[in-house]
Amino acid sequence: MSIWNKQYESMDRDEIEQLQLERLEITVTRAYRNVAFYRKLFDRIGLMPEEINSMKRLTMIPLTNKDALSKSYPYGMFAVPLREIVRLQCTLGTTGEPIVVGYTKNDLEHWTEICARVLSAGGINKNDVVQICLDYGLFGGALGFHYGAELIGASVIPASNLDPARQLAIMRDYHTTALISTPSFALRLAAIIQEQGVSPADLWLKIGLFTGEPFPETTRKKIEEDLNIVATENYGLSEITNPGVAVECEEKNGLHIFEDQFIPEIIDPYTEKVLPLGQEGELVLTTITKEGFPLIRYRTGDITSLDISPCRCGRNLIRMKKVKGRTDNMVTVNGVNFFPSQIEQILTKIEGAEPHFNLYINKEGTQDILEVSVEVSEKIFFDEMKKLVEIKTNIESEIYRQVGIKAQVKLVEPTSLRKK
Repeated sequence: MSIWNKQYESMDRDEIEQLQLERLEITVTRAYRNVAFYRKLFDRIGLMPEEINSMKRLTMIPLTNKDALSKSYPYGMFAVPLREIVRLQCTLGTTGEPIVVGYTKNDLEHWTEICARVLSAGGINKNDVVQICLDYGLFGGALGFHYGAELIGASVIPASNLDPARQLAIMRDYHTTALISTPSFALRLAAIIQEQGVSPADLWLKIGLFTGEPFPETTRKKIEEDLNIVATENYGLSEITNPGVAVECEEKNGLHIFEDQFIPEIIDPYTEKVLPLGQEGELVLTTITKEGFPLIRYRTGDITSLDISPCRCGRNLIRMKKVKGRTDNMVTVNGVNFFPSQIEQILTKIEGAEPHFNLYINKEGTQDILEVSVEVSEKIFFDEMKKLVEIKTNIESEIYRQVGIKAQVKLVEPTSLRKK
């Protein structure tokens, strides 16, 4: 069986927004009555829950951030008595302090159904053998995929964090058809396959769902080629739900956000003003079905943009672009904001350069000077001056073209930055 909830995923925009409003009103009332943080937040600005009676009025509510969750540790953000919480999971705040997330029985049922929809969007069905290579710990991501796969009717291998060689043996012996892991684990698995002289054609693997790390297109392409699979991405965060916020369908044209569960917004991370559709900024999420741990206008810290144009898969859910970076990783040089991940993406496309680099920002008077040290490929010899100049010029040109900053590029020997 495949879990595609067309009642929600193919709704017209008007129907989606009406459903969201109905669930938002319930969520806001529950949070105000049962969570001291939200009651104080509303009272401080003289706002009553019944005033949030349209989607436009959501922006009247101040934003919530991770610090608020850390300060409410352990149970201060719970909206139900502890006796109604049937699952406790943990994530970390920005200062490394723990955050406890609670789930009611209904919350787990919602989460399981969402996770099944995540797997279905990636092409997994009841005929698949799903190998989950994620840590079955307090962060909970592996469990979500596990329960979702079981709801679909697939066979599940809870392989957890065994080393790649053992995972490969299981994959070969048990005829695994779908891999769920981080992108970096998939690359390690591919390396083991090559070392052991195994051909991907000798495996049954055909699908990969990846999570937990940045997933640039260059990484996707390498994984798909090395493992001979179709690779898709999904997005979640432990304090909201992970997995289960958004998923890439097989069209690979952005990640569909489950709008029957969450209301997304994009804000300017500095002014906190809501930005129009299509503009890039920080993703803000409001949960609208969670009973145990509701979050209203929660700042994720992730930079992306939203798109409501139709998707060929038939889902009408709004899509978010791949996360470009985080607000806490944003770098500003002479008033221009960018993320280190942008530099990495540029380097992966330049022949002779490796995506291993260091950034240095120096001051000369009132001007910021950006210096980028970049490792060259082992195939390039340092006495090939003409080639080195060409690589340096290409990198500087692409940084200026794509980021809008004049950088001073310094080429260094292979692996030299990774030794530090």
